[in-house]
Amino acid sequence: MNLTRRVKTARGLLAGFAATSAAHLGAIATGVTTLQRATKPALMPLLAAQSLAASRKAPKLLAPALVASTGGDVLLQVGGDTAFLAGMGSFAAAHVCYVTMFVQEGALSDRRKALLVGAAYATAWATMMGQLWPGLGDLKVPVAGYSLLLASTAVTSAGLNWRTGLGGALFLLSDTLIATQLAGWKELPGHELMIMSTYIAAQYLLASGLLAHKELDGVTAEGRAELRAQPMTA
Repeated sequence: MNLTRRVKTARGLLAGFAATSAAHLGAIATGVTTLQRATKPALMPLLAAQSLAASRKAPKLLAPALVASTGGDVLLQVGGDTAFLAGMGSFAAAHVCYVTMFVQEGALSDRRKALLVGAAYATAWATMMGQLWPGLGDLKVPVAGYSLLLASTAVTSAGLNWRTGLGGALFLLSDTLIATQLAGWKELPGHELMIMSTYIAAQYLLASGLLAHKELDGVTAEGRAELRAQPMTA
């Protein structure tokens, strides 16, 4: 596929991802359950296809991370404790992929920054788990283990660039909102909309941030400035 065709394909898939995201969020806002269930499983496959079309340098684990996320999206729609735990496991696999990618790309090379960010997220994790713990029941251990992986994604993503750092933070926020539901906390107005809007934004920022990093890898300082000035297709 030549460059022009790749760019057109990537832009088309990005438009499809944006349109599907808007339809899904609109369905949540208006309570159209059928549309919600139809659009959710399509979100991450569209983002995966777009990421692969946008850059030949896409990390090998990016597509598996998004595919695993798709599995989690589908399983969480099924309902029931077994499907929920399986969905959590699928998302855990996605976070393993993300953490591996970030570490491979040098996210922990600045040890001082990594320690500071790690300490901040560790404090936030311990505080939130302490608040949620009494209401989690039989899910205490699974949620604690999964949330550690989630926090690891947040920590390592912060070491790459602002896009991935923000994506990791939003992913943590999205899943924390789900955890408050599990613990029986009173839901905020628009709770489900906040969960999905932060989740969609998180996945897009993680994917596009990784692609941006790969495109800049090995480029001179002047070239980096030029690339940063150009609009991103992912």
